Amino acid sequence: MNANHNIQREILPIPDPTHVGVTLYDAKDPDNKYPPIEPLRPPKGAPNVLIVLIDDVGFGASSAFGGPVHTPTAEHLAANGLKYNRFHTTALCSPTRQALLTGRNHHTVGMGGITEMATSAPGNCTLRPKSCAPLAETLKLNGYSTAQFGKCHEVPFWETSPAGPFDRWPTGSGFEYFYGFVCAETNQYYPAIYEGTTPMEPDKTPEEGYHFTTDLTRKAIQWVRQQKSLMPDKPFFMYFAPGATHAPHHVPKEWSEKYQGQFDGGWDKLREETFARQKALGVIPPGAELTKRHPEIPAWDEMPAEMKPILARQMEIYAGFLEHTDYHVGLLINALEDLEVLDDTLIYYIIGDNGASAEGTLQGTINEMLPINGFGHLETPEFLKANIDKFGTPAAYNHYAVGWAHAMDTPYQWTKQVASHWGGTRNGTIIHWPNGIKARGEVRGQFHHVIDVAPTVLEAAGLPQPAFVNGIQQKPYEGFSMLYSFDDAKSDERHTTQYFEMVGNRGIYHKGWTAVTKHRTPWTMGAIKTVPFDDDVWELYDTNTDWTQAHDLSKEMPEKLHELQRLWLIEAVKHNVVPLDDRMYERLNPELAGRPQLIRGNRQLLFGGMKRLSLGSLVNMMNKSYAITAEVVVPEAGAEGVIVAMGGITGGFSLYAKGGKPRYCYNLLGLRHFIVEGGQAIPSAKHQVRMEFAYDGGGLAKGGTVSLFIDGKKVGEGRVETTQPFAYSADETVDVGMEAGSPVSPDYGPRGNAFNGEVNWVEIDVDKEALDQDHILTGEERYHVAMALQ
Repeated sequence: MNANHNIQREILPIPDPTHVGVTLYDAKDPDNKYPPIEPLRPPKGAPNVLIVLIDDVGFGASSAFGGPVHTPTAEHLAANGLKYNRFHTTALCSPTRQALLTGRNHHTVGMGGITEMATSAPGNCTLRPKSCAPLAETLKLNGYSTAQFGKCHEVPFWETSPAGPFDRWPTGSGFEYFYGFVCAETNQYYPAIYEGTTPMEPDKTPEEGYHFTTDLTRKAIQWVRQQKSLMPDKPFFMYFAPGATHAPHHVPKEWSEKYQGQFDGGWDKLREETFARQKALGVIPPGAELTKRHPEIPAWDEMPAEMKPILARQMEIYAGFLEHTDYHVGLLINALEDLEVLDDTLIYYIIGDNGASAEGTLQGTINEMLPINGFGHLETPEFLKANIDKFGTPAAYNHYAVGWAHAMDTPYQWTKQVASHWGGTRNGTIIHWPNGIKARGEVRGQFHHVIDVAPTVLEAAGLPQPAFVNGIQQKPYEGFSMLYSFDDAKSDERHTTQYFEMVGNRGIYHKGWTAVTKHRTPWTMGAIKTVPFDDDVWELYDTNTDWTQAHDLSKEMPEKLHELQRLWLIEAVKHNVVPLDDRMYERLNPELAGRPQLIRGNRQLLFGGMKRLSLGSLVNMMNKSYAITAEVVVPEAGAEGVIVAMGGITGGFSLYAKGGKPRYCYNLLGLRHFIVEGGQAIPSAKHQVRMEFAYDGGGLAKGGTVSLFIDGKKVGEGRVETTQPFAYSADETVDVGMEAGSPVSPDYGPRGNAFNGEVNWVEIDVDKEALDQDHILTGEERYHVAMALQ
């Protein structure tokens, strides 16, 4: 009998078997008997598991759920599987992902918001408790091969540097292999890739046809082919989470051109067309109503005529991006079919980790960093028209307008971040498993949530929820297995109560009723004043009869509303939702938020070879004076290449050598490059190159004077008239001796920009005292900096 069938699996790791019997002196003695070594495997019949999670897609986007975007892979899987039209997420990326991967509510696992906004409160600390082991860890310890591809936005922000710690990275969270990025979003043409915990660079440029989704899919196919080639009897768990379709909306033109002219009628017309298709498909009931557009979202007819071609192009880009993503999911599905394992693979195709994103402003943007840094006013119709051909290309970092996001969430109210309403949390989901599901092409209407995925996978695999993992007693899963509904469309739903909360937007679902309150609008930026939580206006919906939350019953049924409000509070206390925290910009400040800060003080020492340092790995230089001093060794041929760079095409700075001379480039939001060059070349051998930026002061985003020095002697001066006050990028990094990602300066490209000599060290000094030096650093001064950082 196979020993794997008799294993107790509630305590993980499974203890090693101990030999019981006589051990004799000579191995040749026939009485020496030992059982054969058997590799660990899950119970017989356990399927392969593939979870596909697409980013920032609303319920009304995919053609599988009536949307305007052609998604043949989703349609094919649905035709041979099941559509779930009442499946829910948390309304935001990090929380949804951590809930999915652990089977617990997002506040239970410390992920009440995105990792960049962590606080010291248990529900928002972003530290996954050891009592909540991830699904991947449970499957790996039961004999599964495990791999993650794509976006990882669950690592605490202060742990994202190359120094780790790595126990909350994918390879420390149960995944044996990881290929992807560790942040909220990435440039699809210049992604910040990690393989395991090692930074990698793309093997091609955009001009050579590189796109991250293509690269990601190729890696996933290679991995699963190898896994099945070497261990065909061992099931796999693959989590495939491309950065698409999160902004920036990047896609080759041949994909977006398929949709040319299809959105000229605008977002209001598109909502009506989508709504009609949804009814025809049966993904919403015949009696469902199309919810009204809120006054905060402009009507298409209200938009200036000169903006409409630009807005339509934004949606064409997005549609091409989503179809391109679905196509690559299809390549992965085809690979499973070629390996003859598709029928025995439980596939979740979750079309969106939240509703469509309304974070692109009311008119959209060609560079997300413009509105984030307070420069959105520069994006006039004339400016956008002049740059319309850049949308979707490596020259842009674009996002679409709020009106399109609302249309992608048809038929519901609101969008991503708004956890109170279905537009923020209801995502069409497809489950495909021919060997485990008899039904084909049917719709399931039971209420479910992303925390239900993990218990479903374990039940399908015949595995128990672990009681202990790595010596730590486990909290029970908070989700419910969906297996009961696979072949019984009329079965009563088991997930009958679910709270929702995101930055103060909150709601409760209970047996068909919902009580909700929208507290904050996603596209309002800055330190805005919000109403007190107790003054929020609550709404009441009976979704047993009002599918889309179209008719507010709060005034007609105040007692029912109060009953659900009390239930929300009980669930909130139970799951660490309180204290409620609607702060946005304050939470970006580590000291105010109470989370660790990787780099403190006003001085930092870097060394040659350090690269792909997240922006949180560098001392804060925004809106301040600073100096950068580098010790370089220049070859006889003269200096060339990057000494140190921060940022990329969306903004940043670079200190480098060009034609032997030192140069400093400040890239202002991709709009203007301020370049200062030294008047003489850096001599061969060891020297110090220094730049000083004397900030003008007087508020945020001001300019300053740049001075360049060689060995303490001034060799150049120039001006930077305006600076970015808040952020250079969401994904670009700091690199010493080269620049990874997209280039800051037009003087060099994404390849072949490494310094041709050696960069021994780089010191950064911030604030006015940085300029009160002799423009050259001694070894003793560097020693004090290094020791101060210990």
